[in-house]
Amino acid sequence: MPSQKLKSRGGDSSRSAVPESSVEQARDRLAGLLPDDALQDALEGLAPEEVTGPGGLLTQLAGRVIETALGAELSEHLGYPPGQAPPGGAGNHRNGHTAKTVQSELGPVKVRTPRDRKGSFEPKLVGKRQTRLAGLDEKILALYGGGMTVRDIASHLQDLYGVEIARDTISRVTDAVLEDVAAWRTRPLETVYPIVYFDALMVKVREDRSVRTRACYLAIGVTVEGDREVLGIWWQETEGAKFWLAVLNDLHQRGVKDVLIACVDGLTGFPEAIAAVFPQAWFRRASCTRSARACATSPTRTASTSPPSCGPSTRRPTSTPPRTRSPRSTRPGASATR
Repeated sequence: MPSQKLKSRGGDSSRSAVPESSVEQARDRLAGLLPDDALQDALEGLAPEEVTGPGGLLTQLAGRVIETALGAELSEHLGYPPGQAPPGGAGNHRNGHTAKTVQSELGPVKVRTPRDRKGSFEPKLVGKRQTRLAGLDEKILALYGGGMTVRDIASHLQDLYGVEIARDTISRVTDAVLEDVAAWRTRPLETVYPIVYFDALMVKVREDRSVRTRACYLAIGVTVEGDREVLGIWWQETEGAKFWLAVLNDLHQRGVKDVLIACVDGLTGFPEAIAAVFPQAWFRRASCTRSARACATSPTRTASTSPPSCGPSTRRPTSTPPRTRSPRSTRPGASATR
């Protein structure tokens, strides 16, 4: 996956954003190819469904654009434009087209993918065996994250875009994200974190068409560079020190060797669990929910900055016996008792 750190900036999209300059250049080219007068002539007499509906003008235009782009990719792959002989005599050349229908936000789009004789052409815009254009998977994931079932997503896409996507296909899209989530949850961590916030949030989640309250265990660390990083998210029915011990052991197994300051709430047994895994950690009694949210959204601070809303720090009791005062010496011949 990309960078695993959660920094104090707006939510990043799952794909890198297209530069604004590229969008403006594409608009200028489109305006030059399709002047307003030509567009008005093309749209004259067409019903709305003939423009935006399945098989309408927009989907046909999208198909033509995709076919032109695929043809340009093949020309770059072969090294010569259409209508010319292969350089150097016999070699790889064009070998017709393959018709296919891809699903998009505009609806089904029919395209013809060019082929080459040797079969070495690998198109990038619409790859081999690709049946969905970019953007449709993101909508499936957004609907799935909103709590919709696979059946509901298929019905929603059919009603809104006129796109028929099998439920097995939707399941494969969501399962691909689960693989990324599993890789994120087991990724290696830094060796030392100056500050780590531990807290559990009681949130409502949808499971099997019912809403339940679950405990979301959250650990947010501050690196030595001052960056905030979500170390992990775990789910349980309730909050307890026993599961916190399992969370701390998981962090230790993923590479965390020491925590300088652990911000925790007043859960019974929590300091003892931290002391069992990180014996040199200092504790700060804090409203960790508010502190973790402030830590994740506030401007970047250095690691030396004290955490917000934290009380005085205390260190775990050590096994060193306390020092005792030496008995008072008495004068010779004086009684030891008054």
